[in-house]
Amino acid sequence: MDPKQEVQAQSVEAEPKAKVKEILSVQDEEDEQMKKRHLNVVFIGHVDAGKSTTGGQILFLSGQVDDRTIQKYEKEAKDKSRESWYMAYIMDTNEEERVKGKTVEVGRAHFETDTTRFTILDAPGHKSYVPNMISGASQADIGVLVISARKGEFETGYERGGQTREHVQLAKTLGVTKLLVVVNKMDDPTVNWSKERYDEIESKMIPFLKQSGYNVKKDVSFLPISGLMGLNIKTRLDKSLCSWWDGPCLFESLDSIEVPMGDPKSPFRMPIIDKFKDMGTVVMGKVESGTIRDGDSLLIMPNKDHVKVVAIYIDENRVTLAGPGENLRVRLSGVEEEDILSGFVLSSAANPISTVTEFVAQLQILELLDNAIFTAGYKAVLHVHSVVEECEIVELLQQIDPKTRKPIKKKVLFVKNGAIVLCRVQVNNVICVEKFSDFPQLGRFTLRTEGKTVAVGKITAL
Repeated sequence: MDPKQEVQAQSVEAEPKAKVKEILSVQDEEDEQMKKRHLNVVFIGHVDAGKSTTGGQILFLSGQVDDRTIQKYEKEAKDKSRESWYMAYIMDTNEEERVKGKTVEVGRAHFETDTTRFTILDAPGHKSYVPNMISGASQADIGVLVISARKGEFETGYERGGQTREHVQLAKTLGVTKLLVVVNKMDDPTVNWSKERYDEIESKMIPFLKQSGYNVKKDVSFLPISGLMGLNIKTRLDKSLCSWWDGPCLFESLDSIEVPMGDPKSPFRMPIIDKFKDMGTVVMGKVESGTIRDGDSLLIMPNKDHVKVVAIYIDENRVTLAGPGENLRVRLSGVEEEDILSGFVLSSAANPISTVTEFVAQLQILELLDNAIFTAGYKAVLHVHSVVEECEIVELLQQIDPKTRKPIKKKVLFVKNGAIVLCRVQVNNVICVEKFSDFPQLGRFTLRTEGKTVAVGKITAL
C-alpha cells in the first residue's frame, strides 16, 4: 500500500468519531425524509413563459428563500432595469443568466409540501440551450409546462419552431410521464384572468399533447397562475379575482400527482451526470432503480471499475442508504475522477448494466431537417439518460403502421416525418443502456441533428 493511500485510509478511519453526533441527528432527519416521497420537477416551456419566475415564487412561498434575499434580488433587477425578473433571480444563479434574463445551466432548488420533497430542475427554454433542457428532463418525474397567456407569447411558443412543441416531445421521450400545464401571466393586462383565453390555450394544447403521446385525461392537468404575483401557487385563487376557477392551486396539484417509482429491490443503476474531486472521487446522478448503501461494492460501467461507496449525500445531508428517484452525490474509493465520464453508470456488481456499441430500437420520426430522408447511413447525436454519443442508423428493419401498430410487410429503404420504424443503431463508443421493457429510463432516447430533435425512440433489443 503506498503511503499516500495509507494516510488517506487513516484520515478516513479517524473521521467517523467526530461525526457520530452528526450522524445520529442525520438518522432522524433521514427517517423524516424517507417518509416523504421525493420527486424531481422540471420546469419547461418557451423562453419567456416565466419558468424561472414561477420557480422563484415557489421557493419564496415555501419558505426556502427569505424576504431579505428577495429584496436584494429586487434591487439587483432594478439596477439592471429588469424589474419583473427579480423572482427569476432566485433560480438563475450565474451572472450571464441574470444579465440576459435566460436560464442556461439547469438550476437546482428544493421545496417541500405536506407529502412530498421536490427538487426543481429549471430547464432553459432558449433554442440554443435545448441540450441543457435534455439533461434536466432526463432526471425529472413530473414536468411543469409553463405557457404564457399573454397575447402573442403563447402563439410564438406554440407555433412550429417555437420551444413549447419541442419541449413537450422531449419531455415525453425522456420519461416525464406526468405533465402539469401551467398557464402563466394570467394577470397580464392583455389577459386579465380571461376564461376565454385560458380555454383557447387549453383547446389548442390538448390535441398536440395527445399527438406527443400523453394521455390527457390521465396524465395531464391544466391550471391558471400568475408567477410574478404568486397567485394560485400555494393557496387557491380568490373568487373576487377569478370567479370561474374552482380547481386546485399548484402545490395541491403537485401533491396529488401519482408517479410510479423505480423498484428499490431491482439491480442498482445510477447514470452519472457529473463528477468532481472532493476527498476522493464524487459522482452525481439520480437513482433509476435499486438501493445504494454505505460500504456497497459497485461497478462503474462500461469500464468495469470496481468501487466502494464511502459516503452518500442527498442535498447536503449524509445518509446511509438511498433508493429510486433520489438525486445523490456519492463518494467512491477505487476510481480516479478522470476515469469517469458523464454517461457512465454506477451499477450493481452482481447484475451490471448492459454495454453495447449497437442496438435495435423503435423510432418515431418527428421532424427531419429540410426535406432530409431517413435511411441507413443517417447520422445523428444520440441522447440516452446522461449519454451523449454520435450514432449512425445502420439498417432499417421494418416500418410500423402508426394506426394498427403492426409491422408493414413491404421492405423499407427510407422513411419520412411521422413514420415509426424499427432500425439498428450503431455508436462509436461503448455505451451503457438497457432494453426499454426492462428499465424504461435507461432504454429511451432522442436523436438530434444540428441541435434539433429529429426522432424519439425506445431500445427493443441489445
